[in-house]
Amino acid sequence: MTNQTLAQASDIAVWASMVLLTVAMLAFAAHLAVTGTRVRAQSVDAATRESAADSAQQEGSADQGGGVSVLTLPPEDEPVPTRRWGVIGMQVTWLATFALIAGVVLRGWSVGRAPLGNMYEFALAAAMFALVIYAGWALRKDRLWLGLFVTLPVLLILGAAKLSWYTEASQLMPSLNSIWLIIHVTVATLSVGLCVIGCALALLYLTKDHYERKGEVPGWLAALPVSKALERITYGIHIVAFPLWTFTLIAGAIWAEQAWGRYWGWDPKEVWTFVIWVVYAAYLHARATSGWHPRKATWLAVAGAVCILINYTVVNTFFVGWHSYSGI
Repeated sequence: MTNQTLAQASDIAVWASMVLLTVAMLAFAAHLAVTGTRVRAQSVDAATRESAADSAQQEGSADQGGGVSVLTLPPEDEPVPTRRWGVIGMQVTWLATFALIAGVVLRGWSVGRAPLGNMYEFALAAAMFALVIYAGWALRKDRLWLGLFVTLPVLLILGAAKLSWYTEASQLMPSLNSIWLIIHVTVATLSVGLCVIGCALALLYLTKDHYERKGEVPGWLAALPVSKALERITYGIHIVAFPLWTFTLIAGAIWAEQAWGRYWGWDPKEVWTFVIWVVYAAYLHARATSGWHPRKATWLAVAGAVCILINYTVVNTFFVGWHSYSGI
């Protein structure tokens, strides 16, 4: 039995989360703009001081009269870039996270089951995990610079879920009534949430590395860590996501055996789940191989995210198979 009142409350909570994410995204963008401008100004001032110091040293060496030359340099104490906009963005992100958690819980409560039975619910859960991971991570490390690049893709996911994948709250198909729905799909959505953040980090690393090699880093990019640090963070995120996706693949095979009597049937969904696993395995292997530059290896991480997108938007929608239960 479906409780339509709770289902409508879930929809309202998701819309509220989207509004809050829009506000957070704008605040994080302002944070990057302000911080990047300050960092670039500090870099220019530091270069000016270094040039002035070199000139003073050369003049002192050329002075043969025994006189003492005194050079007054600009003070090295620079104002710390403001964190106000980033803190505001983080606070609003927490509100959006709570709203989305409420939306997911209310959706499940309205139908008396885990809210993981169709594309709409899967998208909500993956977006929720991405926000929870980022918000929790930001409690331990300063990750205000990453906020824009998490809230933006999450907002796009929720927008697509509402506009293209929305399904009325309803009961599950018989083949989905299994404990493996909770185990398999929960781990899958958690892994996808990590991969969303990992893809954002990978693209940031590739962009920052490109401009660092050119010697001209734009203002907003100056607010980010150096490219080497971004690459290490990207690798660390995928080190966590890959075992979870491996478990997703294994758990899906076990569930398929219980539901359909076979572990593997070359169903389009199964094949693409394996393709995603292969691409991410290739990324981690390439990253650990000395012959591969981290820049080249990171493109494989981006390719893995593209494969997830294809799997979700194309395979789920247009390929007919045992997993054709998207509900749209």
